[in-house]
Amino acid sequence: MSFDFNQHLVLQNSLVRLRPLETTDFEPLKAVAFDPAIWQFTITRADDAVSLAAYLAAAMHERQAGKRYPFAIVERATGKLVGSTSYYSIVPEDQRLSIGYTWLGTAFQRTGLNRAAKHLLLSYAFETLQYERVELETDSRNLKSQQAMRRMGATEEGTLRRHRLTQGGYRRDTVIFSIIRPEWDALQQSVFKEYDARG
Repeated sequence: MSFDFNQHLVLQNSLVRLRPLETTDFEPLKAVAFDPAIWQFTITRADDAVSLAAYLAAAMHERQAGKRYPFAIVERATGKLVGSTSYYSIVPEDQRLSIGYTWLGTAFQRTGLNRAAKHLLLSYAFETLQYERVELETDSRNLKSQQAMRRMGATEEGTLRRHRLTQGGYRRDTVIFSIIRPEWDALQQSVFKEYDARG
């Protein structure tokens, strides 16, 4: 199934709501984005007003270009905007896509919100789009991210050496993980069993 970048896609479960990221999210995101620790291993930063505005502008541009679909992550219990995540590298002919550009405010990390967001993105990819493969990638130095991917049942496939140019001109090694369609039913019944996709 092709992916419509113009659609207003909203996904929710018991913990989070994902809705399209907008430039008007600048003010609420300021409350959670301005922590340099969040951006230590990311390709770009958004920890001050200038870089956050640039981050949002780039996300909007990439959506319009059909390269990335960025979401705002909203905590359902409070209605707070707590971070962002995206679909990207969407290849309908190969029935695969990537999930990434994911970050949450420090206070919302290790609370289950990241896994809840991943549950929604994986559910939509496998059940609605009927895709066969979802990829996730992270900086080889980001051990916390790698552990989170393993805990949610993703398989580590290897390291792409000197794969991407990142902030400060550093050329990073990228660790690639994936989840494939035949694994999804079992993961729903184990890792993701606490989430009610109907919300």
